[in-house]
Amino acid sequence: MKRKRWWLRQATTWADLSIVGIQFPVAIALGYFWGRWMDQIFGTKPYQTMLFSFFGIVAGFINLFRITARAAREEERLMREKQRHEEEHDPQDDGG
Repeated sequence: MKRKRWWLRQATTWADLSIVGIQFPVAIALGYFWGRWMDQIFGTKPYQTMLFSFFGIVAGFINLFRITARAAREEERLMREKQRHEEEHDPQDDGG
């Protein structure tokens, strides 16, 4: 049962990492389209588009670093847990 939970948490970590490929371009696209909309309202073409596109790129990188750091911490925690579990249940350990 514990092994199944370990694999489930491992799969969740990998699923979180796979989202990076989607979140990065979405953040950039949101910034770009928000900037275009602001340019149309205020007549500042292309300044708002460039500014909010830059904000989208920054937001994409922040998400990238946040998700990968969280995944690295989770991976490290899972490996420590797995090692501890293996040490507790070592078949070669004769207990003394």
